[in-house]
Parts: sequence; C-alpha cells; structure tokens
Amino acid sequence: MNGHSAHDAYAPSANPADRSILQQGFRITTRKLPILKAEPIERMTAELGIAPPEMIFGDNLISLEHLKSGWKIEFNALHALDRVDKTGNSMLQVAHSKEWQSSREKKHEGITEVVKPFDWSYSTDYKGTEHSKSTIFEPSDTAIPLELLRRPDPIIFFDEVMLYEDEMADNGITLLSCKLRAMPARLLLLCRFFMRLDGVMLRIRDTRVYVDFESGEVIREYTAREDKYEVIRQKLAMQGRDAPAQLRDPNNIVDLLPVVDKSLERGVLN
Repeated sequence: MNGHSAHDAYAPSANPADRSILQQGFRITTRKLPILKAEPIERMTAELGIAPPEMIFGDNLISLEHLKSGWKIEFNALHALDRVDKTGNSMLQVAHSKEWQSSREKKHEGITEVVKPFDWSYSTDYKGTEHSKSTIFEPSDTAIPLELLRRPDPIIFFDEVMLYEDEMADNGITLLSCKLRAMPARLLLLCRFFMRLDGVMLRIRDTRVYVDFESGEVIREYTAREDKYEVIRQKLAMQGRDAPAQLRDPNNIVDLLPVVDKSLERGVLN
C-alpha cells in the first residue's frame, strides 16, 4: 500500500476550517489553511529527515470517508513528502541542484544543519493515505468511467487544495495539489504532482480516485508522465503555441508527455 498509518508526530487533525458534506454515506472533507510557520516546519523536518519545500501547507487536506465501514482515504503534505526519495539516487544531477542546496541551507539555517542528498524536485508517487485495518484496493482492469463523469450532472461540492510548492531556486516549479468535484451519484478526486525544471525536464504524476456512492465502488488510477523539456518545447512550437506560456500550466502539456508508469486498482465498500 502506498500510504501511511495515522500516528505521525505532525499530521493534520480535526479543525474548524474544515469544509465537509455528507453524501449517501460518504463524508467529503477539505481544509485550506496558511503555510506552516517555523515551529511546525521544524517538527515536520525532523520527522521527514529532509528539508521541506519553500511553501508547505502542512495543515491542508482532502479526505473521503465511508461511514459504515470506517474506511477513509486522505491526501496531506506530510505523507506525500515522505514518499520523496531520501537517498539522493533520484536526485536530478544538474547545475541547478547546487544552487538549490546553497539557497536551502541559508533559508533553513538553525533548523537543519546540513541539507542531506535527496530528490530536491520533491517528486512523489503518493496515492493517498488509507485509514483502515487493510487496503480495500486490488489490481484491476476496470477503468474510471469517463462517460459518466462527462454527464452534465450538477456539482454539489468542489474544492482545490494546495499541499506544497517550491520554485527550485528560481529554475522552475514543483508543486502538489488536489482537487475534488462531487456530483449527486459520484465523485472524482485528482491529486497532481507537477514539476518543471527549466531546460531540463517536465514531469506530471496524477492519482485519481473515483467513487460511485450507490454501489460503493472505488477506483484508483495512478499515471506518471515525463519527458525532456526541449522535446516538449519543440512539440509546442510545431503546433504554433507559445511554449513559455504553455509550459506554466500542466493542463496544456499533460497529453504531450509520454506515460512512464501506470497502475489501476479497485475496491468495493459495503
């Protein structure tokens, strides 16, 4: 299971800032609060063992809970960052990494003495944190029913939550955000990691969670895409599109990036 149990020293808990609705036995909750201050950043740094991103929204979350079974899946910054490679084996070995490390040592002086080698792009394959005795998911060939999601059903709940962001020493952007839309019969949650290292690489990792409220069916799809920056810039130029502007928004380039990893899982809640 790609996730964590809920006993961490620094993890989000119930908060008056929560937005929540109940729909056919499911509780949907989102929370958006300001970036963390120094003391909670210190605790998170100690727990993770790596320097955090420039902007860390450690109190933010999106969660789905099935009240009858007690099953719950949650997306938060701490557990997402815990999936970042801490060995340095996946670190992008380019000149920018030295600039980043130098800036980070100055920024967090007094919090972390030394920036240990790790993936400074904060790339994560986070698929959410399940709160249950065991995962409900099993490998499956059942795809998310896009035709149902394209129906003009009324949206009863929508929110978008930022989890973390870093400008990579002014050499690009790396961020993780989640958004959710719920209709009367179903919902779709998207947790997207986006990284643009200017002149080097573009990377998108999407986790989608689909829920059918009536049947209790839950489908989780993970797709990782990436390519060299120059390859995508040239594709945009050939299409007559303004590459610098287009590269700022992952929605503009996601279909141009080849898939490098994919998984599909399904479970049913009773």
